[in-house]
Amino acid sequence: MIETFQNGLPTDVHRLAEQVMAGVCGRRWTVALAESCTGGLLAAVLTDIEGCAHGFDRGFVTYTDAAKARQLGVPDDLLARHGAVSEPVAAAMVEGALAQSDADLALSVTGFAGPGAPEEEAGLVFFGLQRRGAAPVVEVRRFGDASRARVRLACLRTGLGLLESIAA
Repeated sequence: MIETFQNGLPTDVHRLAEQVMAGVCGRRWTVALAESCTGGLLAAVLTDIEGCAHGFDRGFVTYTDAAKARQLGVPDDLLARHGAVSEPVAAAMVEGALAQSDADLALSVTGFAGPGAPEEEAGLVFFGLQRRGAAPVVEVRRFGDASRARVRLACLRTGLGLLESIAA
């Protein structure tokens, strides 16, 4: 029996990842990811799909502000002015993922998975989505004060759903 990462995931998440990669590979595109609160989970799920290795370009795990600035080129003043969990930073992250890769499509995710400081809204997550040559689109989700694992699982479902909306 072949063991894959999918064995620890809900079936719908694995199925959605398969649909994303089928769409990406069918269009001969590649995907890049810029992840913060998901810590590389989206990249792990997408690279677990068999038969479409050429559809994934790269993933950036940029948990700190310094990593966002160095790896993705997110301006320090933008981070200082808006904070890492914000619409402008999600947009800058997805733009940086495209600029630092050969991908055709990129997704960024930054948020508060919780629990955190009192001023941090647990479950608040921003997703950036961009096709090369197009403007970034940012969507906000409020998953509520759920457990850290539930927020991250909701991020997987949402991020994959956004990718599928473009790639399918």
